This record gives sequence, C-alpha cells and structure tokens, in this order.
Amino acid sequence: MSVHDQAAAAVLSQLALAADGALLGLGLAYVAIRSILKFTATTSSLRKIDNAPSVHPSDLRSLLSNSNTDGNSCTTGSTNQSNGDGGKLVIVRGCVEAKSAVEGQGMILRGNTNNVLVSQESGERGVILQRTQTCIYNEWRGFFGWTADLRSIFAKSWKDQESCAVRMVPFILVEERRSPQSGYVIVNMEGSRHPLPLTTVYHHLQPISASPYTFLQALFGHEYPVGLLDEEKILPLGKDITAVGTCSLRNGSPEIKSCKDLPYFLSDLTKDQIMADLAFKTKVLLCSGVVFGSLAIGILGYAVVRNWNRWKEWRQQRQTQPQNNSASNDVPSQIAAEEETGDVPDGELCVICLMRRRRSAFIPCGHLVCCQRCALSIEREISPKCPVCRQTIRNSVRIYDS
Repeated sequence: MSVHDQAAAAVLSQLALAADGALLGLGLAYVAIRSILKFTATTSSLRKIDNAPSVHPSDLRSLLSNSNTDGNSCTTGSTNQSNGDGGKLVIVRGCVEAKSAVEGQGMILRGNTNNVLVSQESGERGVILQRTQTCIYNEWRGFFGWTADLRSIFAKSWKDQESCAVRMVPFILVEERRSPQSGYVIVNMEGSRHPLPLTTVYHHLQPISASPYTFLQALFGHEYPVGLLDEEKILPLGKDITAVGTCSLRNGSPEIKSCKDLPYFLSDLTKDQIMADLAFKTKVLLCSGVVFGSLAIGILGYAVVRNWNRWKEWRQQRQTQPQNNSASNDVPSQIAAEEETGDVPDGELCVICLMRRRRSAFIPCGHLVCCQRCALSIEREISPKCPVCRQTIRNSVRIYDS
C-alpha cells in the first residue's frame, strides 16, 4: 500500500471511529434498515410470483375471460378487464415476434424499419435496438496531482461518460413452434424501467490517441480519456423470454404491462429460476439485515455508554472546581511568597508559567514539571493530560522539600 493510500485509509478510519464509533454505527444502521426494507419488498414479490399462473400465449384469452382480477392484481382498488383499467398478474413464456406479423402486413421485410429493426453492424433483426457509446476516463495523480487523493476517497479512479440511444418497435410474444395467429400477447413497454434481456451483437473498444493537452491533464492529475467503447444490443426475433406483469384484454387482444412492485418484467429466466433467484436474495438480505443491525446496536450502545461516562466525569469536575479553587487559595502565604519571589534556577521553573518553582507531581505518570497553581488548572480541564508525556492524569500531589 502506497503512502497516499495509507493516508486515505487513516482519514476514513478516523471519520468512521469519530465519537467512539457513533458515525460508523449510524452507517451500519442505515445499511441494516435498507436491507430489511428490501427483504420485505423481495418477499412480497416472491409471494406474488408464486401465486401467479404460468400460461402460454394461446391460453390467455380463456384465462382472462373466465377469471376475476381481484386476487393477484398489482393495482389497488377495483379492476375492470374490459376497458384495460386493471389486469391479472400472470407469467407468460413465449418467442419474440414483431407485431406486424398479426396485423395483416404479410411477410416481414428486412429493410422495412417500421416492422423490425436491423443492426447496422451485424445485420441481425430485432424489436429493440440499443446503441451505447462510452468514453472511458483514467485519473493519474501526476507530479502536481495531490488533490486526486481527496477525490479518490469519494469517487473511483476509473470514470466513464455514457451516451445511450434506444429504439423499439411494437412486438408480441407467441407460443413456441406455432404461428402468431394461434395465440399471442402484446407487450406494452410504456412506463417500464426494468432491465431488458438484450443480446450484445457488437462490441468494439477503440483507444484514443494521446495529445499534448492529454499530457498536461495527466501531469496535473486531472482525468483524461483513454478509450471509446461502442456497443450494440438488440432483442432478437425468435428469442424465448418470460414476461411477468399484469395482463388484460385491450380491444379484444391480450396485453401485458410491467408491474412496478415486481423486480422482473422481461427476463431470460423461467418461473422456477425467477423464484429461486428471489429466494436466494431474501436469504442474503435477511442475514445482512440481522448482522448489520446487531453490529449497529452494539457500536451505538458502546458509543452512548462511553459518551455518557465522559459527560458524567466532566460534570463531576465542574462541580469540584469551586472546591479546588478554595483549596488553592488556602496555600500558606509563605509558600506562595517563596514560589512567587526568589531566585529559582532554570531547571526548576514550571514548564507552563516559567515563573514559579516546580512543586506538583502528576499521577500516575509522576512527572514533576509544574507549580501547584498550573497543576490545578490542568486538573480542571475536561481531558487533563501531562504536558510532557501527554498521558491522561487523575490527580496531582504537592511535593515538599525535606
């Protein structure tokens, strides 16, 4: 580990252990609460998906016509299948096909972009086309880049700046090895922000040539571009996917929409794989919530007890301060006169005031370096420490010459 990394780690450890670990305890408590909330949401999603029927596209019409939607609906309140205000939560497994295949437009043409989308790089056809261009940046400390150490604490060294363009055409899911006319379901992507099961068809990383300006950026520790990544992903025709959402009849045709309460909409996984994945996530979230919650309670309890004891000690010192002042005023006048006047050698002067003779020794370190007045003033501090060894002191004792 370099010197800069050691300094960054020291700063982070000091921040985490501030106030006897109270900041670290609050951070762990936040993580535990987030884990419990995600566990609750994941458990609810698992229960809904478990109760949802798994059907083929050809069975949706009869299912929606003969069933009520008040049991597994993701919407609240009353639902109405005839006008599309509600829907039944279902899981449909089928193949991707363009919607134009059931609209009487005949055979799908390769060059007709209104029916399908064609990849510019690979020539493959699909219904969703996503082009991503990412500029990758690197950050070097450089000779004058000491400020990069502070930025590296809160941000990663490798940065990227991404521009993404997504195009899609209406598509449906049809039953495997059957024509679209035998049964299909329209996929409604409106309002969906779930991840898509896209397939990467083009991936190219092009390095960026360095320029004199790039050299200056690296010299002064600023970020500079090192590469340009081009990617192209599509949802190809004929791909088997699973749709999890609310299905209803719209204009006589079954239509499925995403449910915001569920983490899945379109996925490569089957229903059993989705349930296994959610079950594993619930176990991990529950264990992390219990572990982080226990650690947070222990650290916060320790911090509260430590700070409470410190506050009581400080309050006790404040209460005993008038007594110490009165005790210091009761010092015999001849001893005070001896300390205030007279020729005191330099090696016996108080290290605080440099005027009076050293008379008080600190306990437990035993250093005899202060006069009685300065020793009493040090004892009245919130955290009294010896001015020589910086060890915490409990009291001081008056030393008399024999």
